[in-house]
Amino acid sequence: MRVLTFTHGPDDTTERLGAETDGLVLDLTVLADHAGVRLPHDLLSFVQAGPAALEAARSLLAADPAGRPDGAVHRPADVTLRAPLRPGKIIGVGLNYIEHVEESSRSLDTDKDLPPRPVLFGKPATAVTGPGAPILHNADLTTQLDWECELAVVVGRTAFRVSEEDAYDHIFGFSIINDISARDQRRSGQWFFSKGQDSYAPFGPVVVTRDAIHDPMALDLSLRVNGVTKQKSNTRHMLFPIARLIADISSGMTLEPGDVIATGSPSGVGAGMVPPEFLQPGDTVEATVEGIGTLTNPVVDAR
Repeated sequence: MRVLTFTHGPDDTTERLGAETDGLVLDLTVLADHAGVRLPHDLLSFVQAGPAALEAARSLLAADPAGRPDGAVHRPADVTLRAPLRPGKIIGVGLNYIEHVEESSRSLDTDKDLPPRPVLFGKPATAVTGPGAPILHNADLTTQLDWECELAVVVGRTAFRVSEEDAYDHIFGFSIINDISARDQRRSGQWFFSKGQDSYAPFGPVVVTRDAIHDPMALDLSLRVNGVTKQKSNTRHMLFPIARLIADISSGMTLEPGDVIATGSPSGVGAGMVPPEFLQPGDTVEATVEGIGTLTNPVVDAR
């Protein structure tokens, strides 16, 4: 299932829970109300509601299309996608692709040796922005605004001290995060302000449920700036696979439904280019992950 958050019409600010199917966007709230089914009205609550909500939504989508009520079905052109949800926390993973370890050691002064354990950092929920929303470029704060296409894991069940064998049982689904970074805003080696400013976590366009992704460790991912490919890799090249990440993070930190793990970026970041390349106002960034879609965001001057 491909679930999403959307608004309808140019002046609508009410975010609604939807699903993408057969090239259409279906309003799950309208379908549920019409069928007399109780269903959360937003995607975070939907994730937190667990398997019962997911099964209810599947039943609504499987019902006869001829019986769908007015207001339940929209063309994609008539809706605006928003960030799927606002996570309780975003756990970023650094240096999780071998070639990115090398380019980071060369361009960002990180350790040239492969990390023995996942390198973790946090991004605040206020950094989240949705499909089509602007990435804010404030030249008073950075001249080195960089991109990182990453597979996002959306947690579906509370996880604490979870084994690798049980890790996938705690996943709701998968999406895309562009881990935007102001490379010149590291402070004594700390990344929080560099990676945590507003709009530095474009997220979406949809969340694909776990059952709909056959093998999340075999997905092509890529990133383009103004139509030019900068990153191209596959999740099979992760140094620490998803199950290991969940086990490691949950060894000392509780993961809650709706939390997001940004699983790391492959090589091809702007800082690693020769000469380095960074985002500028007017640029358009497209992050693509196989089976999920493309997350597109413009870069705008925020001064």
